[in-house]
Amino acid sequence: MTSPVQPVENQARRSALLLLLAYPLLAMAGVLTHRQVFALAALLLLVTAAMLPRLLARRVAPWLAWLGLLAALWLLWRQGWAGLLLEALPVLINALLAGWFGRSLATSEPLVARFIVVLEGARRLAQPGVARYARQITWGWTLLLGAQALLLAVLLLWAGQRGLLVRFGFALPLPLADRWVAAWQHVGSYALLGAAFVLEYGYRRWRLRHLSHPSLHRMLLQLALHWPQLVRGNGAATS
Repeated sequence: MTSPVQPVENQARRSALLLLLAYPLLAMAGVLTHRQVFALAALLLLVTAAMLPRLLARRVAPWLAWLGLLAALWLLWRQGWAGLLLEALPVLINALLAGWFGRSLATSEPLVARFIVVLEGARRLAQPGVARYARQITWGWTLLLGAQALLLAVLLLWAGQRGLLVRFGFALPLPLADRWVAAWQHVGSYALLGAAFVLEYGYRRWRLRHLSHPSLHRMLLQLALHWPQLVRGNGAATS
């Protein structure tokens, strides 16, 4: 039986995804105008989108945590650190995701296998070639995310006027244009992950063409709706 709370949570996750569409616009506005207020707005949007399902549950603790985070971000903005935090965020996100995928490879439940169990059921994972494919793709995501975290860290250091090396007084022989660095940090890096997801979906349909597959739209919707379950894990056993 579906919990009466479930439709509210599902709608909250859809709303959070829509909120995230404004993030790159605010981030780029901060770079182009050199105004920290846009960086603050982008950070506030990310925090709100991440916590929206819990906030809509109308419990006191999530609201107190949200207000505490907002106060911390306001203090960072007052000290002029909001922009730097926003620029470092893509590095952190990719590094954490790489670690998440990578750590699962040491278990019997690689992360892609967990996704398959949640979205398509344990029987799908037991079909020929699926478990092996899930481990291989988990490796692929680990390497892609790790490489991008490294690239973003280099960009954060090497940007022409906003990079950490310049801020700490180092002269750069070949500085990178700030606008192009910011474009990759806040738009390109996420677009790459989206493109990789779509390409992997197409490759999966070819590689496992002896099986039926859900549509890409349905898969994306199921990922959004079942994200908490994906994070917790499901005890999928792989061989």
